[in-house]
Amino acid sequence: MSKFWSPGVSELTPYTPGEQPRERLIKLNTNENPCPPAPGVEQVLRDYSIDHLRLYPDPDSRALREALAREHGVEVEQVFVGNGSDEVLALAFQAFFRQPLPISMPAISYSFYPVYCRLYGVEHRTVALGDEWQVPLEAFDAQSGGIIFANPNAPTGHGHGRDAIEALLKRVTECVVLVDEAYVDFGGESAVPLVERYPNLLVTGTFSKSRSLAGLRLGYAIGSRELIEGLERIKNSFNSYPVDSLASAVGVAALEDKAYFEACRQQVITTRERTRRRLGELGFEVLPSQTNFLLVHHPDHEAAQLFVGLRERSILVRHFNTEALRDFMRISIGTDDEMDSLIEAMEAIIR
Repeated sequence: MSKFWSPGVSELTPYTPGEQPRERLIKLNTNENPCPPAPGVEQVLRDYSIDHLRLYPDPDSRALREALAREHGVEVEQVFVGNGSDEVLALAFQAFFRQPLPISMPAISYSFYPVYCRLYGVEHRTVALGDEWQVPLEAFDAQSGGIIFANPNAPTGHGHGRDAIEALLKRVTECVVLVDEAYVDFGGESAVPLVERYPNLLVTGTFSKSRSLAGLRLGYAIGSRELIEGLERIKNSFNSYPVDSLASAVGVAALEDKAYFEACRQQVITTRERTRRRLGELGFEVLPSQTNFLLVHHPDHEAAQLFVGLRERSILVRHFNTEALRDFMRISIGTDDEMDSLIEAMEAIIR
């Protein structure tokens, strides 16, 4: 603790990101896409004029917002962009969730949500997951300061269909419902078409997962013009130039190559299901997943020991040392060769 810190800083418990190893490992711990970005992205990087860097970027990120609007079938005024969906989420917490009533979230979900609550002084209450590790939408209290959940959920992998989201929105009308769709492209159903009918719905997304741009940091939100204006007011009171010109051009290129996007998406899904089947043959209990990761548990082997055994074999997965998840590992989907190496290592450790 430093005497120079503002009051309350020492009480924060920051988010712990997945390890970024410096040694050479098979990296299956941070849900990065095994496919490279779209070919058009490389072309943008090759052709980008260095002279652009002396100029400030477009504060409205108009070109990127227009590309996202075309992709999702909405108006450009319904789109907001930022430096990764984490930044967009942070701005949303400030814009919508600092309310007299506590906000509601799943007890097991993206662990940045409670971090933002502590940072911005937002009270929250949690809803326990159901028997099959599903987020019970019916359990969210309509009398809340807001509702936030990932769909599909992380780290469990389950996703609700659009009809279930709409049923929630019909019941909850007086606060913002934020649906975090970081993983929706790997088998989920997006709630974006509902924003036209439900002005309190905000959907966030990212270029980090299905667009293979985790190193660039691009995220977005789609909602009613009223909600987007709220985000813009917070953004322009903090940083009026959040998305740099190179990132914007790269994001547009990633959105334009639809065939490449679909091929990569299907490749990840196919590899995921193949890995899920092979882990089941080794005795693992593997939760169904609509994401680019699997949450797994072995009844006869402690997850912490499996984690160490894999690390000793140069394979890195994620082990959450929390009461609810200490028996589980989260395994990101890599290339087929990387997943073959994972299975071979698991066989060696178990047998």
